[in-house]
Amino acid sequence: MLLVTGTLAVAAMAAVVAGPVEAQTLTKAERKRLVNHLKDTRKALEKETKGLTAAQWNFKAAPDRWSVAECLEHITLSEDMLFGLVSDKVMKTPAQAEQYNAAAALEKDNQVIKLVPDRSQKVQAPAELRPSGKWASPAETWKHFEESRKRTIEYARATAELRSHFMDSPVIKNMDGYEWLLFLSAHSERHTAQIREVKADAKYPKKPSRY
Repeated sequence: MLLVTGTLAVAAMAAVVAGPVEAQTLTKAERKRLVNHLKDTRKALEKETKGLTAAQWNFKAAPDRWSVAECLEHITLSEDMLFGLVSDKVMKTPAQAEQYNAAAALEKDNQVIKLVPDRSQKVQAPAELRPSGKWASPAETWKHFEESRKRTIEYARATAELRSHFMDSPVIKNMDGYEWLLFLSAHSERHTAQIREVKADAKYPKKPSRY
């Protein structure tokens, strides 16, 4: 009993001397990469959806395929869900800064950026993220997406300890908060590619001539 008590006392003293593990803060390069990725995927989505006619927004290549409007709704729903997951769950897990390894983190970052947008790997969206006409028009959907993406970018700029908190994803195990925000951005990239597929269909409506 004395041995156990003594061991615990030594361990407690060592913990006091060592102090708590410091949170792993983002480097300037990491923050810049994340913010730029969020900005770039937003810009790409805007490019593919700007100036579409009603017929173009709502065209479906087949009854079981999504239209451009539905893709945008799914992206917007997912943005909110993933942001909430990061801010309310991932970042509230116990900090584990000791797990951080710069080389391993960079490798995992690159995995997220490569794997999530890959449309050759098909994934069924959960029911709550499937488009159902939540917003009255594509313009309203876009407005909400813009507000949500602005919030995400501000959060990425302001949150220093994204590398200290971890949670498994369906794609990659033990992702930190930084990688989850990359996942969010890469997810919108994935469905922007889906929008390009819709627009590439031979039956996709052409814009009416001005003449």
